[in-house]
Amino acid sequence: MLFIYLFGLPGGPELLLIAFVVLLMFGGKKLPELMKGLGKGIREFNNAKANIETEVRDSMKEIDKKAKSED
Repeated sequence: MLFIYLFGLPGGPELLLIAFVVLLMFGGKKLPELMKGLGKGIREFNNAKANIETEVRDSMKEIDKKAKSED
């Protein structure tokens, strides 16, 4: 986190360098499997986030209904 504050977010050349290093470390055969796992993790995170947002919205609606019925 300190890195981002000191140097900013990585740009195009930095991302290319990172991609090249990852390719060297994992090789071409492991890379698709790695990306598939990353995609699955991102999808699960987004699904969990959507579920939490839905629960919060539903709870807020219930609170609003209770507040209106008390008036």
